[in-house]
Amino acid sequence: MSGSSSGSYSSSSSPSSSPPRTPPNAYQNSIDPSSRWLVQKYGGTSVGKFAVNIADIVSSYIESNKVAIVCSARSGSTKALGTTNLLLRAASETLRRRPMTQSGSVTPVSNVMTGTPTSSPRAADAYPWTLGQTISPMARQPDSVPEFYKTVDLIRQEHFNAARASVQDPVILQGLELEIERDCDWLRSFLSASQVIDEISPRSKDTIIGLGERLACKIMAAVLRDQGIDAEYVSLESIVPDFDDLEAAEDGTLDQEFYDRLSRAVGERVKQCGPRVPVVTGFFGPVPGSLLQQVGRGYTDLLSALLAVGLEAAELQIWKEVDGIFTADPRKVPTARLISIISPAEAAELTYYGSEVVHPFTMEQAIRRRIPIRIKNVENPRGGGTVIHPDPAEEDATQVAEDVGSVPEPASPLALAMLQARATEMHHPRHPTAVTIKDHIIVLNINSNRKSVSHGFLAGIFGTLDRFGVVVDLISTSEVHVSMAIEDALAKKLLDRLVKELQKTGSVSVHHDMAILSLVGKHMRNMIGIAGRMFTTLAQGKVNIEMLSQGASEINISCVIDGRNAVKALNLIHQSCLQPPEALPAPKSIAVGPWLF
Repeated sequence: MSGSSSGSYSSSSSPSSSPPRTPPNAYQNSIDPSSRWLVQKYGGTSVGKFAVNIADIVSSYIESNKVAIVCSARSGSTKALGTTNLLLRAASETLRRRPMTQSGSVTPVSNVMTGTPTSSPRAADAYPWTLGQTISPMARQPDSVPEFYKTVDLIRQEHFNAARASVQDPVILQGLELEIERDCDWLRSFLSASQVIDEISPRSKDTIIGLGERLACKIMAAVLRDQGIDAEYVSLESIVPDFDDLEAAEDGTLDQEFYDRLSRAVGERVKQCGPRVPVVTGFFGPVPGSLLQQVGRGYTDLLSALLAVGLEAAELQIWKEVDGIFTADPRKVPTARLISIISPAEAAELTYYGSEVVHPFTMEQAIRRRIPIRIKNVENPRGGGTVIHPDPAEEDATQVAEDVGSVPEPASPLALAMLQARATEMHHPRHPTAVTIKDHIIVLNINSNRKSVSHGFLAGIFGTLDRFGVVVDLISTSEVHVSMAIEDALAKKLLDRLVKELQKTGSVSVHHDMAILSLVGKHMRNMIGIAGRMFTTLAQGKVNIEMLSQGASEINISCVIDGRNAVKALNLIHQSCLQPPEALPAPKSIAVGPWLF
């Protein structure tokens, strides 16, 4: 059948990689040749709390589209019980204690990997299980159970609870529970082997983390089948081409050629599902080096963008628990408004300075192929959301205006919405797009000791920051003075060491509990007086500015303020700088004297 897996994509650690039997009268993807793909990415909270809602959303799209969904590892009942956090905890616990035999030697690795107990009674108590069999912590000897066993059992129970709450069909549920058992048994084997050799390499950690997406996608595929949708679980653990013909850049990072090849491979794999709805793991390791080091924990967003490119999708949808991108955080600013369309540059700035939108590299992969990204709410699927689309200013405004009136039938409703939004935008006064706040900031002020010339002073500072792996959010410099805003994420001892190193170049002062206030808008470069309005508003609100910075892109003005004034400043700036044109008071007439010329 078209959905069967080829050998090059199989994975020994994914027992359910073969497609399930198609139930009668099941909903399937559109077979209309003119139907285009939609890629939907669901985050961990959506998968954890709204699995049945997701099934309803998918069913509403598959009549006229081909839908592929990508899932993150599911969130737990609390943040600490999130699958990724539990997997990282289990990996950390693995290296805390090594199981010993009665003679004091380490359990043979072959016995650990196969689940075979040694002849030692103590070793037999430490590993009283075989692959495919799960023993609860209470059934083992308490003093011989590795700590990570309990964490794995917690992962198992969390996913059992989720499966039983979302799947009603007893046959589907039984098969899903068996898959969860097998995956958790595999994890125990892998962690036990890592404990024996007393090491977890970066690629091993990638493999451990990848289990979260496997479990989430298996549950999601089962929920879809339970709701009458013909779904297929797709694992991408073996999708990356062989390392032999891959070359990383000189600095060890993966180049664009790698991602282009990966997007093609992912697209071809998903097309093998035929009319079934593919449920794709966000994990696509291993990669040269390490997936966590190369991409970070946002690899699921990146995979969804690569899949959209590989399928030449009409749209990439990122489903969250909010309606889209707002002019400010609606939890802090009651008058915040939903933004219908935003440029990638603006979305990137908002991400850097406190708003959780989409990672800029993820946007780059989709936008460079002209694939729009839509942010939607899993709790409000009928809402329009926010569309991230290439900056209209990069195109010929005259042609855009002509297109609005001359295109009788756009390729899609999205295309018409884009053109109308652009045309409307051209006829309104330009104003900022959004304001955001980033809390938990530290400001470092460094004054040169004048023992070195200015370039040596700056080189010493940036060299120190590089050695400590510190990322600077904002910076303001002069010949003998540097002010930097960094995230308050360093341990106290590490921060003290950093300050001590920086003191070799000059005196250092540290200010805690600060916040970065950022006003973002692609038209601000042409807005006369917007900076003055921003700073005047803060002054009238008695909010002191500790530091100023304007990005080279000229679409962002940022300042550092006391963290205690963050919410107050956010509301003040939103009221004065982001009100729609019709809500702004009429300008007062002023006398123009010769002193203005």
